[in-house]
Amino acid sequence: MISYIRGELSVIEENRIIVDVGGVGYGIFMPGQSIRYLPAVGNEVKIHTYLHVKEDMMQLFGFLTRDDMEVFKLIISVSGIGPKGGLSILSQLSADELRFAVFSGDAKAISAAPGIGKKTAEKLILDLKDKLKLEDVLERGEDTTPSVTAQTDMGIQSDAVQALTALGYGSAEALKAVKKVTITEEMQVEDVLKQALKNMMF
Repeated sequence: MISYIRGELSVIEENRIIVDVGGVGYGIFMPGQSIRYLPAVGNEVKIHTYLHVKEDMMQLFGFLTRDDMEVFKLIISVSGIGPKGGLSILSQLSADELRFAVFSGDAKAISAAPGIGKKTAEKLILDLKDKLKLEDVLERGEDTTPSVTAQTDMGIQSDAVQALTALGYGSAEALKAVKKVTITEEMQVEDVLKQALKNMMF
């Protein structure tokens, strides 16, 4: 099992990179969203990896964070979705955006990924609803147990995101807008909603 690879980034392709480790080039498939955040060729990188083994081949899939990798592993645990499908989904949606799409039942956002149909997206939502938590997206700080204030903030954020999706906005777009709002003690859901709508205009 190869948990991660650290070395010099030598090649960047559309959905694959090559990392040179001591003169050996490792080809690693990555989501398009992750590739956009890589440094320039020649810089050192650390890529979290998942080794997919089939009878006739072995492939490495790479991610910038362990969280992205764990979400990828959950995606490919769904029957009918292989590593290429998982890569396609995480190229379309970030791990956090996927969490909210699953939480809100937004099959449309998931099926926007190439090669993922509506039925597959609906199955993914059904299978992962209890495994992907919205709290992982909304909670702040590094505490494993959010404070009462943090839990209240998460509830307000969740309600605001759901209100925006009810108005017809996409789940990923709504989540991004709400996360930009700085919540104060006196704010209610309506206040967060108004500020989030302003964020969507810019």
